Amino acid sequence: MTRTFAIRTFGCQMNVHDSERLAGQLEDAGYALATDGEDPDLVVLNTCAVRENADNKLYGHLGHLRASKTARPGMQIAVGGCLAQKDRGEIVKRAPWVDVVFGTHNLAALPVLLERARHNAEAQVEILESLETFPSTLPARRESAYSGWVSISVGCNNTCTFCIVPSLRGKERDRRPGDVLAEVEALVAEGVLEVTLLGQNVNSYGVEFGDRHAFGKLLRSCGAVEGLERVRFTSPHPAAFTEDVIDAMAETPTVCHQLHMPLQSGSDRVLKAMRRSYRSSRFLSIVDKVREAMPDAAITTDIIVGFPGETEEDFQQTLDVVRRARFSSAFTFQYSPRPGTPAAELDDQIPKAVVQERYDRLVALQNDIAWQENRAQVGRTVELLVAAGEGRKDAETHRMSGRARDGRLVHFTPTGTAVDGEIRPGDIVETTVTYAAPHHLVADGDVRSHRRTRAGDNVAAGQRPRTQGVGLGLPSFGRPPVAVGADSEGCSR
Repeated sequence: MTRTFAIRTFGCQMNVHDSERLAGQLEDAGYALATDGEDPDLVVLNTCAVRENADNKLYGHLGHLRASKTARPGMQIAVGGCLAQKDRGEIVKRAPWVDVVFGTHNLAALPVLLERARHNAEAQVEILESLETFPSTLPARRESAYSGWVSISVGCNNTCTFCIVPSLRGKERDRRPGDVLAEVEALVAEGVLEVTLLGQNVNSYGVEFGDRHAFGKLLRSCGAVEGLERVRFTSPHPAAFTEDVIDAMAETPTVCHQLHMPLQSGSDRVLKAMRRSYRSSRFLSIVDKVREAMPDAAITTDIIVGFPGETEEDFQQTLDVVRRARFSSAFTFQYSPRPGTPAAELDDQIPKAVVQERYDRLVALQNDIAWQENRAQVGRTVELLVAAGEGRKDAETHRMSGRARDGRLVHFTPTGTAVDGEIRPGDIVETTVTYAAPHHLVADGDVRSHRRTRAGDNVAAGQRPRTQGVGLGLPSFGRPPVAVGADSEGCSR
């Protein structure tokens, strides 16, 4: 009988994309994705080591799975991702019912390790210290029929004192532009309308093959792929940001006017302690240049509150930058020590109560700014890529949800004479914003236009794209001659 699997993903977009690669490999190995409500024969936990309480979340999930494993002896449990890379054999010591532990550098080994664990009747732990197979060479079963992740690099060359990613993901390795473009074309061939270029530091892309302007060129080349309607990217590092990227964003119609650029702190003293190789003036100058070139750009950020040694003056400087930058939204985090990072060993750890109070002030300020910025959208007509699962209250409000080109979430009423049949996730609609909240917009008038898409057809049919791996190629720009990697039989699920 065919064995079934389920993958549970924790953490960042990179982990989400890694899980797509894991699903593709398991399907190639003869597994089938478990249906909702079905007890899978294999559960894969793709873990994160960056978020707070990551360890507790992992071992809590493993504790719940223990009963399932006891009731079904043939069931297998695999743990991968950043926490597996960090904890290694400690996982099977704490949870001996786990069958396989694999790291961030050997995603391709999962099917073999599972078979070996069954054959040997003992746990298999394999953690490599460096990349064995570039993830893009692996097949992928995509989660979305209309939007796809495309990794342009893995790893990070920065040494931020609060971050454990470089030690878990390794040094930056860049994909060749031809490979990236081939994967983009493969996704478009499957009906995908939007791609997001992924990297720990996307605007340092090209360092491995000696082209500091490679990322701007890549944006323009992706924008030239016929059939692709939206290009996004995450995340750039302010220190490596170059003006040619701003030009590429402004001059390439398919590149969305959305920028997520982590600030982390507005205090130059704290930025230095974090080993963030820029200062607040540099960050704000980039914001100004982006807004000058694209007045409609939505800029978002990450901010850490309570880094060791942060004073009230330091925190006030962060608030000043937030007021000046006017982010459309911000991911705000309370600092907590991550074992294995330099910051965890620093003196002057800030008391929890102080961090909480500062965090509350920051959130209140940012929410007020975001609300002001969103109110400015009322009355504007926006183009939405209709999404699935973005509106938790859509069923009770009889609305649907979608993302505007600037990344804002809009809940809309799917009515009007312009509606062609039924609106599906993956379709494109235009509608007018009628109401603003700090974290979303509402459009309660009739839809102004509705375009049915192949992506919407695939969603309606329950089909998800599948792409084969794209191998290493030459460092050249321009569209590849063929859509290498497209599944010749189209969507199979």
